Amino acid sequence: MLVKEYRICMPLTTEEYRVGQLYTISKHSHQESEKGEGVEVVKNEPHEDPIHGPGQFTEKRVHLSSKLPSWARAVTPRIFYITEKAWNYYPYTITATPYCFLPKCSFLPKFSIYIETKYEDNCGDSDNIFHSDKILGDHEVSFLDIAFDEIPERYYRSLEDPRFFSSAKTGRGPLREGWRQHTKPIMCSYKLVSVKFEVWGLQTRVEQFVHKVIRDILLIGHRQAFAWVDEWCGMTMEEVRRYEQETQEATNELIGLVAPAISVSEVGQPTATHSAPASAPSTPLSDEAPEFLAPPKTRPRKKSAPETLTLPALRERAGAE
Repeated sequence: MLVKEYRICMPLTTEEYRVGQLYTISKHSHQESEKGEGVEVVKNEPHEDPIHGPGQFTEKRVHLSSKLPSWARAVTPRIFYITEKAWNYYPYTITATPYCFLPKCSFLPKFSIYIETKYEDNCGDSDNIFHSDKILGDHEVSFLDIAFDEIPERYYRSLEDPRFFSSAKTGRGPLREGWRQHTKPIMCSYKLVSVKFEVWGLQTRVEQFVHKVIRDILLIGHRQAFAWVDEWCGMTMEEVRRYEQETQEATNELIGLVAPAISVSEVGQPTATHSAPASAPSTPLSDEAPEFLAPPKTRPRKKSAPETLTLPALRERAGAE
């Protein structure tokens, strides 16, 4: 098992981020969905946990047929999806990423990813936030910079580049070198990521590659959350939940109801890591469906790119604004 801790700062408060996170997930999922592919929401409802208190339960089907590499498509049916069950107790979440827990899948029998997340209003300087004495072995801590860390060229959008984006509503941005040290407000998403692939001869390579994919997803999702701030800024939780529901319905219709050949719904916690339940929140991590286990392209960042697709905001808000 390879364990790493990622720290991603945002020029937001944790309360602002809570709304922006939900908005970004919904919009991004819709953009990434195509007929028969994408993220289909089966359930999204309140959930009460005896330890963590009130939260939100979601169940999603991530349709992946065209997202799998050629070697995986050769051993899986044409119609393929994985079920994600998720619990979000903001500002504490546990994530079982949808395309990684495959306990019943014969071609990846021992592959799992487990992510524990905490959010705090600081610049990422909290020490031992996950109590590393409960974690087997040492783990690396990496700071991810949403403005200056490279992302894969195929995901770059000039309008989503924090180095150039300026928010009309909040006055925040563009982000300059060293922005984490002098920007206010600022919050940090702390993520402890455990990747396990117990296949002899492939374990190290696959675990390292999956961490690279997760790193890219974290950067892309958080860049979008900031770049779309003028779309969700000022929304209440009730409004963003309504937007979430409308977008989910539109996304489900876009995907279409397809009878699955394989459904994987069991998720579990890696052994000897944490005592929290095997669960997951709705985070930018869980929507992205990258070219799973496909070799990444190493090309320089594109200087410009087509404008990003804009999903209509709530009809009620559109009329008000």
